[in-house]
Amino acid sequence: MADSSFPLLTLTAAVPAVGAIATAAVPAAKRELSKWLALGVSLVTLVLAAVIAVRFDPNGDRFQLTESRAWIADFGVRYELGVDGIAVVLVALTALLIPFVILAGWRDADPVETKSSRWRPTQGFFALILAVEAMVIISFLATDIFLFYIFFEAMLIPMYFLIGGFGDKAHQHGEEEAARQRSYAAVKFLLYNLAGGLIMLAAVIGLFVVTNDQLGAGTFSLQEILQARGNGELEMSTNTERLLFLGFFFAFAVKAPLWPLHTWLPNAMGESTPPVAVLITAVVDKVGTFAMLRFCLGLFPEASDWATPVVLVLALVSILYGALLAIGQRDMKRLIAYASISHFGFIVLGIFAMTSQGHTGATLYMVNHGISTALLMLVAGFLISRRGSRLIADYGGVQKVAPVLAGTFLIGGLATLSLPGLAPFVSEFLVLVGTFTRYPVIGIIATVGIVLAAIYVLVLYQRTMTGPVAEKVAKLPDLRVREVLVVAPLIALLIGLGVYPKPLTEIVNPAVEHTMSDVQKSDPEPDVNPVEATHE
Repeated sequence: MADSSFPLLTLTAAVPAVGAIATAAVPAAKRELSKWLALGVSLVTLVLAAVIAVRFDPNGDRFQLTESRAWIADFGVRYELGVDGIAVVLVALTALLIPFVILAGWRDADPVETKSSRWRPTQGFFALILAVEAMVIISFLATDIFLFYIFFEAMLIPMYFLIGGFGDKAHQHGEEEAARQRSYAAVKFLLYNLAGGLIMLAAVIGLFVVTNDQLGAGTFSLQEILQARGNGELEMSTNTERLLFLGFFFAFAVKAPLWPLHTWLPNAMGESTPPVAVLITAVVDKVGTFAMLRFCLGLFPEASDWATPVVLVLALVSILYGALLAIGQRDMKRLIAYASISHFGFIVLGIFAMTSQGHTGATLYMVNHGISTALLMLVAGFLISRRGSRLIADYGGVQKVAPVLAGTFLIGGLATLSLPGLAPFVSEFLVLVGTFTRYPVIGIIATVGIVLAAIYVLVLYQRTMTGPVAEKVAKLPDLRVREVLVVAPLIALLIGLGVYPKPLTEIVNPAVEHTMSDVQKSDPEPDVNPVEATHE
């Protein structure tokens, strides 16, 4: 089952890519058709992702459904795809969220009579979303490092246009200032991520040189490099491995986003439409943390171990810094952005805890954070579009006039603070347990992030949903049918995976074992045997 005669993985990435072209080609007079076409394409992609999950055997080979074709043979570049358990669940997450992003943004790109939005065709908005989906999926599937790098960078282009060209309409300072802020956010996003990508390119080239010197022929194949390292055929000097690790890690830390390379995220999410903000933090940013697991730990185990103390401190700072800044935010969308920085700190903490619980928790956290943030941000977007303001102070008493909206907002908030019974609790618990078993002090300090999350979520809910009804909130309509279709499945997933996460853990755990083997780590043994302690 490791090899696939039918190119299922290629098809899964190609469907949204072709769909993006077809959507962009829809005549301007038929913009409604472009929406339905994009939604249909995203649903087909979801079905293909489900087929991948069904065909994947957790007890089979590490990489399955593999495809390999010669591409740029003179430089050792191949078109090589494959999935392990971690890639399977992240492809499924991406394919699952895109239909909700499209439905939630159904009216976001409709023509409006403003100077800065005349060039924003509806078709382009949905085509760009599908293009991002295609590039993210192939990034999860690529087992050729150069192929991964191409799409890791290429996804920046459609995201740049989504941020800069289709920004949030609920701006406090007029259309001209809104356009300026969108441009600033888009450029900052692009420059930060391009800088990380260029440093990674140097490391990719360096890795090729190393493989060429030691194996007789340069290669970018992850599977070949892992096999050569396992057989002792490929050995890097300490300094070389650490320099290459830093090149890869820097790019992934920018994308993640990890403090202090995070500053582009609040601008990008704040100035984007809510569906695009979900696309950024719930989909695109997961490529960074995924790549830390697949490439940093897999290719550079000694350097990963060497860098662990510093990375754990950076992750801890991200957790506390993001949560503290979320508490002080007046802008609803920027609050969610800083909360995401805190959550990504937990993900990185789990990855570099170097324990099986930490790795499983980090992978589940990527999935569960994607679902919970999508719910909270999209419901916040529905609220903002009704009131026309992102400022928390402009709300109050929403639960009295729109109880369904307030209820879904509460569930999204409770998931964000990792309430037991909802999916994020499982992943956060595993991350903290996995961290504590090896680094107890770091694990204890990280739990402060849970307390801070409760503060910013509950204060946000109290100020917007409870209390006297604000004057301009009194006539807000409740959720419409389309909006209920967006939030209801996300709530069901949060509850379902919170009560029964086993379907995900069964897929992820074997891949985690392979990663632990790559870094030559095993879980710490408990200091005291419970049986002996009982007899004493």
